[in-house]
Amino acid sequence: MNLDEAVVVALGSNLAGGYGSSEALLEAALARFAQAGLPVLSRSRWWVSTAWPDPRKPEYRNGVVLVEAQMDAEQTIRTLFRIEAAFKRRRGAANAPRTLDLDLIAHGRTVLDTPELALPHPRAHDRLFVMGPLAEVAPGWRHPVLGRTAAELAAQASVGADARPL
Repeated sequence: MNLDEAVVVALGSNLAGGYGSSEALLEAALARFAQAGLPVLSRSRWWVSTAWPDPRKPEYRNGVVLVEAQMDAEQTIRTLFRIEAAFKRRRGAANAPRTLDLDLIAHGRTVLDTPELALPHPRAHDRLFVMGPLAEVAPGWRHPVLGRTAAELAAQASVGADARPL
């Protein structure tokens, strides 16, 4: 796979909903990707981290997938929002507990800043719970703006510094 063309999606959950565990919910969400037009090419293990910024909230489970997308970035994010809605994601306060969080981290080398979408994701490079899983599946992936690899960014990430594979 050409990492310059990679479509990178981060998944997160700290509310299991009716799935018994966040890992089960995340697996169920991943099962919807292909039928939504986003077949998974590669995936990380699930990672665990303390909720941020409020560590009293339930722990998060996170992971990263590389997907094939025959759609543009705006269509891709709308597809991810539809998957979130199917898992009863409610958008409210920032960083609030959630059943499912799907973030489009990168869509190839696309750089965008619109009201609907910023690419690459503006904070992903500093989050170990994103860069750690990404470095696991694509350590040589390069940030489209910063030019640094996922492995380099994971080594320097400061948010979610306790993140680790399950």
